Amino acid sequence: MDQHIATEWLEQAAEVLDIEIAALNEQKQALGQDFVAAANLIVNLKGKLVVIGMGKSGIIARKIAATFASTGTPAFFVHAAEAQHGDLGMITADDAVLALSHSGETDEVCGLLPTIKRLGAPIIAMTGKTTSTLAKHADHMLHIPVVKEACPMNLAPTASTTATLALGDALAVVVLKHRGIQPEDFARVHPAGSLGRRLLTVADIMHKGDNIPMVTPDTSLADAIYTMSSFRFGITGVGSQGKLEGCLTDGDLRRILQQGYIDMAIAVATVMHKNPYMIKQTHLASQAVRMMEEKKITVLFVCDETGSLSGIVHLHDLLQAGIS
Repeated sequence: MDQHIATEWLEQAAEVLDIEIAALNEQKQALGQDFVAAANLIVNLKGKLVVIGMGKSGIIARKIAATFASTGTPAFFVHAAEAQHGDLGMITADDAVLALSHSGETDEVCGLLPTIKRLGAPIIAMTGKTTSTLAKHADHMLHIPVVKEACPMNLAPTASTTATLALGDALAVVVLKHRGIQPEDFARVHPAGSLGRRLLTVADIMHKGDNIPMVTPDTSLADAIYTMSSFRFGITGVGSQGKLEGCLTDGDLRRILQQGYIDMAIAVATVMHKNPYMIKQTHLASQAVRMMEEKKITVLFVCDETGSLSGIVHLHDLLQAGIS
């Protein structure tokens, strides 16, 4: 390719990004009490957040709805044209409607406003025109103050859709933070794919019940070794009444044997590790992998703050589940 053309293209791309960055900065300055009111409305919703749009705004609306749904707020997208032919029946008085139209005059969106009003569902508008039909009928109006699109003809929605999408993200994240959503909550709505694997918890992977190698402190070393060899973890927990007090590993056993003669009848408590590595079942499985790598171990016991044992997790299980 001609270097002059390549340079020209890069300059044009940089100009587009500069225009969209400027739009985002302008959007940031436009934040105000209407944003606070809209976020408060969504936080206190009894029903769902219904996001409506048409055309490019519809594409952005669909993504905003997906972001809310995946971060703890029940939400769904309704295509404005389809809503005119029956989909409006999905909206109830307990819901709130987030309506997107940069002009604020989109026929398919504005045509829904009287019916939504009759239903009693509050309306949050995202629009570039504060005097538009949509803005006038909204309970809360979030202004998108973009006047310059990245399109050289100032026609194709570019900077305005970027600003609208970012404002939707801001709204969703503020609501998420207020509700105190944790990674484990996020995991429950992302069970599949690579994201789901990253968000699996220790509880999803761990072995429990009869699958945990466990002996009491007064168990003989010989019987403890038998228990350890009966499982594939290379370790046995030591404790009583559901509490983990220590552990014995195959590494410990090798060190004991290297010392020479050892009485196999002695209580395992006399040779056990008194501070086994533990993790909570609510922690992410990826945290277990990281801890194992740091400690150079392959097994973690799963306990709560009081030392009550609920499971055991092995590095092989984590890797087999695609956790890294």
